[in-house]
This record gives sequence, structure tokens and C-alpha cells, in this order.
Amino acid sequence: IEQRLAAIDAVAKRGPFQPTWASITNTFQTPKWYQDAKFGLFIHWGAYAVPAFGSEWYPRDMYVQGSKEFKHHVATYGPQSQFGYKDFFQSFKADKFDATAWAKLFKEAGVKYVVPVAEHHDGFPMYDSDLTDWTAKKLGPQRDVIAEQAKAFRKAGIVFGASSHRAEHWFFFENGMYFDSDVRDPRFADLYGPAVNKRTSEAQVEPPTKEFLDDWLLRSCEIVDKYRPEVLYFDWWICQPVFQPYLKTFAAYYYNRGVEWKKQVAINFKEWEGISFPQGAGVFDMERGAAADIQPAFWQTCTSVSRNSWGYITNHDYKETREIIHDLVDIVSKNGTMLLNIGPKADGTIPEREQQMLREIGAWLKINGESIYGTRPWVKFGEGPTQSSTGSFSDKSKRQFTAADFRFTTKGRTLYAIALDWPTDGQWLIQ
Repeated sequence: IEQRLAAIDAVAKRGPFQPTWASITNTFQTPKWYQDAKFGLFIHWGAYAVPAFGSEWYPRDMYVQGSKEFKHHVATYGPQSQFGYKDFFQSFKADKFDATAWAKLFKEAGVKYVVPVAEHHDGFPMYDSDLTDWTAKKLGPQRDVIAEQAKAFRKAGIVFGASSHRAEHWFFFENGMYFDSDVRDPRFADLYGPAVNKRTSEAQVEPPTKEFLDDWLLRSCEIVDKYRPEVLYFDWWICQPVFQPYLKTFAAYYYNRGVEWKKQVAINFKEWEGISFPQGAGVFDMERGAAADIQPAFWQTCTSVSRNSWGYITNHDYKETREIIHDLVDIVSKNGTMLLNIGPKADGTIPEREQQMLREIGAWLKINGESIYGTRPWVKFGEGPTQSSTGSFSDKSKRQFTAADFRFTTKGRTLYAIALDWPTDGQWLIQ
């Protein structure tokens, strides 16, 4: 481990990026491909698709006594001491997974980049990791599904990215320590890992140890080296202050690798209580949110086709395709890009409703994509009486735009005005 960490440190310090925020923010440039893409796809897929209940947080919530997931689990599978999260892996076969078929659908949808989750909070990498035996390559599908996606998407001309949610694993299974469950069994410590930590308050756990942070860095760099993603997305828990020196090292490492590969790469980051990557160190991501006005720096919204889950469940509260297109147009008019999430089933198929939504978005983009792809904001983002919901987690409220609502984009000397509804009298009026 120490040799691997030393090798990472050497790459991080070799330049042109150095592991300091000043160097990273002064040297990083947002990739042009990213600014032009406008529409990407996020994929939450893992063993949590087997129970398909609640949300992709089922692995955690099934150990929270009194929760609906806890009750469902005991009633359906038995007590957690006899059937834990690990026991879902044998049913997670992905036997119908076809990365080439996914790529064909995504091209039809007009998707320009795809970010599959390489490892979620559950600590089960969907790739062939050298750092744990609990992976999709060695269990369940027994396939490196990230490698298969990378190959298929790139062949189809889609930019490949990846996401890591490993940081949240630090606290994810801790509730299983408070009653008789398999989380307490030392035989499974490599999966459930740091679940031995205890909460210091209702809202805070003990900070991660050096061992966990070193492992986080090793896994993050492993994704970079094995799959060369052109964007790497991190979820919110890297915002813990203890991650700061590791974030600097990782950013310099990844960006220096990008220079070596002659590829334009970027990090997605969120913000929590003012702590994260600094502005200018990557591309800021606003989860399920939108901006009130044009943002000076290029940004991203990650959102989902469903209001109640990112992973596959049997009772999705799906959005209407119309809502998603409205959000896409609004985001692009404000200098952003949309990363829209889908959740495949455990067998590797994409739910029919989600396929339909993607094709409907693609049909709209086939006609109107000229006003989206490769555009930049105008002097104002739009006009009209309907106010967009703004801020993170604002996409659960439904908005009904009218024929008086417009969004503007530009490309060279061309100005596009995109109407968000059809006028009843057949006439539009732009002020």
C-alpha cells in the first residue's frame, strides 16, 4: 500500500499540476467537449437493484431498525443475521446486460457523455478492483461491467466518465452494529468495512481514519488508471474536512494523467457547509437542482428520471419527459449541462419506461439539438412569468411553463429562442 501511495504522490507532484489548490485552480481548464455536450447520462446500478425497494440506499436502510426497509427485509428475506446485504450478490446476475445495446439506446437519446457509478456507498465496486474481493468481477455478474461500458460507449462516440461514492461507505453500514446482523460478523469486514465506527451525535460520525482515507485515494486512482474516464464524479461526503489533503493529491494526480493521455478531463464536485473542491478546480455539480440565473462558470445538474430513487425500484415516481426537457433547456440557457440518471434492473435491462423517456428526449433533440449542443448563454437566459425552482433538491416540485416562457442560447452569431409551451392562439410574443 505504501508503495502505491508513494507512486500516486510522485505523479501528483510531477506537473504541470501540483497538489495545491492554487496550482490546480490556476491550471485547470474546463474541457471544451464538456461545455459542448450539454446532455449526459448517469447510471446507478448495483446489487441494490435486486430488492428494488425504497431506493438505492436500501443497503443502509435495511439495517435501520424500524424503517420500512428494515421491516420489508425481515418479512421478505428473514432476519439480517441470516440474510444480509451480501446475500443479494448471488441474485445480482446481470445476465441480460449488453453494453452495446445500451450504447445504441443512448445514441438514439442524444446523449453525449455517460457516467456509470463505479462504486456506490455499498462498497461493491462494479469494476475489477485489485483492492477487494467484493466486486462485480468476482461475485454476482462476474464481469467487469465498467470496462464493458467504457469500450462500448467509446466505440459509439460517447464520452466515458465514472463516479465514486466510496467516501460515504465510512458510515453506510454502521446501523448493523447495533443489533444481531451480519455486519457484526468479522468474516465480512472487508465488505462492511468501517461499520465499527459509532456516531458522536445524531448527525455526525467519527471522522474517517488514515487507513480508510488511504484506501479511498487508492480506489479513486485505480478507477483513473484502469478506465481513463474523462470526467470523474464525486458525491457529497468528500466535503468532510479530513478529505482536503487527499482531494488535492487526487486532483493533481488525475489532471496530470489527463495531460499524459492528451485528454481533457474534469472532476465533478459538490459543496457541503462551504467545504469541497474550490471553484475553478473542476466542474461544480448541483444535485437535483437549478440556478436562478446564468452562472459565470460552467456547471452541471445531476438529476434522475425518478423523484424517489436513483436506483431501480418497483414503485418509481417518474417525471414526465416534458419536465426533463424543460429542465435541460433551462440549465443549458444558464451555462450548465444536465446529467440525467437512469437505474437498470438487476438483470441488466433498462426499464421500459426509462427507455421510452430516453427515446422521447432523443426525438426532441434530433429536431431541436442545434439550439442545445455546442451553444453558449446569451446576455440573459430567458423571459416569461414562470419562475424556475432553484437550488439543490428543487426538482421535486412540478413546474408548468407557459407559451410566454422562453429560454435563449447562442452559437456564433445565431440566437435561439426556445419556447416552453405551444400557444393556444398559434402566436408567440417575445418581449
